Amino acid sequence: MKTKREEDNGEEQEYAKRQKLLEQPSSPSPSPPRLGFDNALLPLASYADDEDEEEDDGTRGARAGNGGGRIEQNGGKDAGRYDDEDDDDNELDKGPSQGKRNREIEVRKDCPYLDTVNRQVLDFDFEKFCSVSLSNLNVYACLVCGKYYQGRGQKSHAYTHSLEAGHHVYINLRTERVYCLPDGYEINDPSLDDIRHVLNPRFTREQVEELDRKKQWSRALDGSDYLPGMVGLNNIKETDFVNVTIQSLMRVTPLRNFFLIPENYQHSKSPLVHRFGELTRKIWHARNFKGQVSPHEFLQAVMKASKKRFRIGAQSDPVEFMSWLLNTLHADLRSSKRSSSIIHQCFQGELEVVKEIHSRPFFEKKENGDEQNNGSVGDGGIEQDNVVTETSRMLFLMLGLDLPPPPLFKDVMEKNIIPQVPLFNILKKFDGELVTEVVRPRIARMRYRVTRLPQYLILHMRRFTKNNFFVEKNPTLVNFPVKNLELKDYIPLPTPKENEKLRSKYDLIANIVHDGKPGEGSYRVFVQRKSEELWYEMQDLHVSETLPQMVALSEAYMQIYEQQQ
Repeated sequence: MKTKREEDNGEEQEYAKRQKLLEQPSSPSPSPPRLGFDNALLPLASYADDEDEEEDDGTRGARAGNGGGRIEQNGGKDAGRYDDEDDDDNELDKGPSQGKRNREIEVRKDCPYLDTVNRQVLDFDFEKFCSVSLSNLNVYACLVCGKYYQGRGQKSHAYTHSLEAGHHVYINLRTERVYCLPDGYEINDPSLDDIRHVLNPRFTREQVEELDRKKQWSRALDGSDYLPGMVGLNNIKETDFVNVTIQSLMRVTPLRNFFLIPENYQHSKSPLVHRFGELTRKIWHARNFKGQVSPHEFLQAVMKASKKRFRIGAQSDPVEFMSWLLNTLHADLRSSKRSSSIIHQCFQGELEVVKEIHSRPFFEKKENGDEQNNGSVGDGGIEQDNVVTETSRMLFLMLGLDLPPPPLFKDVMEKNIIPQVPLFNILKKFDGELVTEVVRPRIARMRYRVTRLPQYLILHMRRFTKNNFFVEKNPTLVNFPVKNLELKDYIPLPTPKENEKLRSKYDLIANIVHDGKPGEGSYRVFVQRKSEELWYEMQDLHVSETLPQMVALSEAYMQIYEQQQ
């Protein structure tokens, strides 16, 4: 009897367990995910691809009755994830106990709405945010009006827009798949490939190598012609200092080639690096819909990375911006394995600095009459006649050149004489003999000598001087050669190794100019197109061909020279 009772008890427990399992999932639909503190993606759950809700209640009831309550619960979970991940991650989510329902999306080649696609209104230069919810997750662009909307499920903004406006063709900005809404099928049509290329320009290594040999013009949708790589950049609001810096860096061939192929920097987590790469690809892309590019996304990344030191709406100095950009890109590209980056390979040179400090500059009398020495002997310095001499090596990315002060008095014709100075005169600062007086951090006499020349030499003329009241601009013109700048005639250079040849000849490739008053004014840049060796003047959206002689007549502010190979 005892055994039978035990068996009965066992059966009852098993029955209760089974009943519990059946009742648990058949509870009303799972509660929506609470707004995320743990997971940043959860607040945007309601705009996901809710294809579950598109099925009628009958089918759902049948599935629940079929012991598929667990699957329905899983489906509810899926509704909380954004949609393009759903399709990609089918295999990932299939656990032994969770069989994810396969959602097949119909792929069709014939879509009756393809003729409504309007390429004139498409602009992928701006940030990929939904125009209603301002979210950047799972964003689709309407190919009829060009606006961005989130999701494509029944409650999403894109779905609503397709019903309200009658616009039916949408492209996912991340996966580049094109869908027809509200029908929900995917469109597979090769006529849309040009839109994909504008959204995300691609280059093969062969195309990259051919760039400097190609002389072919491209045609925009409005019929205007443009040269890939010589496109204007939109001045969003006083961002010409960014535009001239970008345009001049685009002439540095190894840097450009590195950023044209995203695999080179996919290890980097920095948004600035990826935005700079995207901008580089857009500038050199030969299939753009228009002959200019807006660096909007890049500027947002700059504002964030520089903590608003450089921002839209505030004029800044291109020399400061160039210095910050090169150092930040280097730090973000440098992986733990190698300390060098493409930035240092292009621009880094080395100086020998000899610093002379007077070890006993002055004596101060204390209140009690004792004398106190304010000088201190520098570490590792050689002291001779109360002068401490320190020699050190210093790496540089750009060299600053001092201009002679302008004349104080007007000439007979009541006009200020604009003085001129040859570049070789101001380069003497780096001959190792000319003494430069510095005041900060303490009074010292400095001598500089170049010990290693970079492949690309950046020079900047110190035109602006700040005092307590205002900023002054030095109008001195610098006379410089556009081709064949031979440095060894003017500054002593290190003797090369046995197998190497001394490369000291440089050609100008970019010249940034400031026009107008200090603190105001605007920047423009002269750049050289390698394939034809022609010079172009660029100021924001204006690009025009110019003579090499005109380049040398401008008030140069920053220059990039390329070493002759």
